[in-house]
Amino acid sequence: MSVLSAAYDRLGETHLEFGCCDTTFRIHATGVRAASRAVAARRTAEELEAHLDGFDPESAVSRLNDRGAVRNPHVARIVRRGLEYGDRTGGVFDIRQGRLEHDLKAYLRGERDAPPETFDTGSVTVDGDRVETERPLDLNGLAKGYIVDRAASALAGLGRSGFVNGGGDLSPPTGPVGIESPYGDETPLKVLDTEWSVATSGGYRRERDGVDHVYEPTVERIGARHESVTVVARRDCMEADALATTLAALPLDDALSLAEAWDGLEALVVHGGVFHRTEGFDRHVVDE
Repeated sequence: MSVLSAAYDRLGETHLEFGCCDTTFRIHATGVRAASRAVAARRTAEELEAHLDGFDPESAVSRLNDRGAVRNPHVARIVRRGLEYGDRTGGVFDIRQGRLEHDLKAYLRGERDAPPETFDTGSVTVDGDRVETERPLDLNGLAKGYIVDRAASALAGLGRSGFVNGGGDLSPPTGPVGIESPYGDETPLKVLDTEWSVATSGGYRRERDGVDHVYEPTVERIGARHESVTVVARRDCMEADALATTLAALPLDDALSLAEAWDGLEALVVHGGVFHRTEGFDRHVVDE
């Protein structure tokens, strides 16, 4: 390594872009050892994807769904959080829908002629790092946020700042970020300046013949009810990811009520072209 490149690694700025979780991940870092820590954050994301990709037959999630049990600390952490959100949302967020999720993604990719119709129930238990389930699990509503959080932890350090953007799911950004428009416009819906994690969900991202990737198991309904939902969450990106998905599945009044009642959460719901915000959402928006 040259003296110049060594100095740049000690104090510089770097951007990385790569494919992960069926989307594009972007890493931005500035400060001490920015380049090497960005590479470490990318490595963390890719290693976790190998554990958590339900469409990879060698992943821990696939082994869990095939065999009904697996011992893996990452899967166990995500399942615990999923069970928590299932309780707190009255079952609207339900990780037990792995079979439906797999068939729905296959339909959206053109690998099935019709969307799935069957929703599942069954027990899921976690004991230490061991997870057991009676039904295949859908951990996609948490896995990307979990990977963003862990990659951001690998990026963090004294004298360094940065954030991870996993296809619109962000660790706390270090500067203003725009909310993608569901209408294909280049102009963002809003520009955020926040110290909380951010996630956006909506049917416009993955859709085929009016069917998208969002579902609501308590009423056995497939399809997002809003053009888009953006959530900022104090806890972490995994919480933002889960709640954006949950709110996208709920009727407007129920979505806003849940978001208002959830501590450390604010939301913007775009429904019928109208912006609906929780009371504190505009505190995270750049003054217009």
